[in-house]
Amino acid sequence: MKFSVYQDSRTGGRKYNQDRVGYSYSRDALLLVLADGMGGHLHGEVAAQIAVELVTDQFQKKAQPALSNPSQFLTDAFLRAHEAIYHYAANHQLVEIPRTTCVACVIQDGIAYWAHAGDSRLYLMRQRRVLAQTVDHSKVRKLLDDGKITAEEAAVHPEKNKIYSCLGGSYPPEIDVGGKIALSDADVILLCTDGFWASVTEDDMTQFLSAFPVLFAVPQLMDRAELTGGKFGDNLTALAINWHEEDDAGASSTSFISTQKLEQSTIATHVDGMHLKKSEEITEDDIEKAIAEIQSAISRYSK
Repeated sequence: MKFSVYQDSRTGGRKYNQDRVGYSYSRDALLLVLADGMGGHLHGEVAAQIAVELVTDQFQKKAQPALSNPSQFLTDAFLRAHEAIYHYAANHQLVEIPRTTCVACVIQDGIAYWAHAGDSRLYLMRQRRVLAQTVDHSKVRKLLDDGKITAEEAAVHPEKNKIYSCLGGSYPPEIDVGGKIALSDADVILLCTDGFWASVTEDDMTQFLSAFPVLFAVPQLMDRAELTGGKFGDNLTALAINWHEEDDAGASSTSFISTQKLEQSTIATHVDGMHLKKSEEITEDDIEKAIAEIQSAISRYSK
């Protein structure tokens, strides 16, 4: 495999960043994963961190160096993360169970597979257009699809942030599995939270990501999204790759990752860690406890 990758996560106008993001790859498979946590006093952050780390942990254990069934892997990993978050809430007798969106993509044998729960999105772009996109699990999206509201009305709808599927919470998640699409040279895959996609136009996304490498395009789009969101903007996170054909000699060796020379048992992982800072509401003890609880949840469900 050969690909370029870039990820970025920013707090925006919020006090804390509840988004989490990461990627992992073996010689023959690549995982991209992103989550947007919901819940007060560290709980949203914990839910999102559990989701990203547990999905990544499952990939590390099962991509040796390839997955036997990428679509089933994604479903199983999402359900395992959901159970871990639920167990975390039960152990702490929380009145409200923390929740998180999650979107993930596996690329193997040049084919992309993906799954999502919530309104964090995946876009597959080819030749300056969106070839495929996930569909938000939100009430507003249903109203839009049913023709009851317009796209303009959806953008300012008072319930636009309400979702009906997620990891965590009181009900099993609705997990949509998609993809099984063969990638072509120069294809772009973008994963992003609603703080990103709600603040940049699809035209801007396709224009920047088709014209420039992700290492340049994503920071530019993040700047635009953060500026549009302003002082009350949401957390915003994006993870994108440029896919390269193995025989593409045009890309600079410093701009892409090639997995051809990796050993069969080698897994490389880059997960964005906890963004927690001590404040009047959150102490150092809170932070240390949250990190320990995350590791406990992951170890319990890591099989």
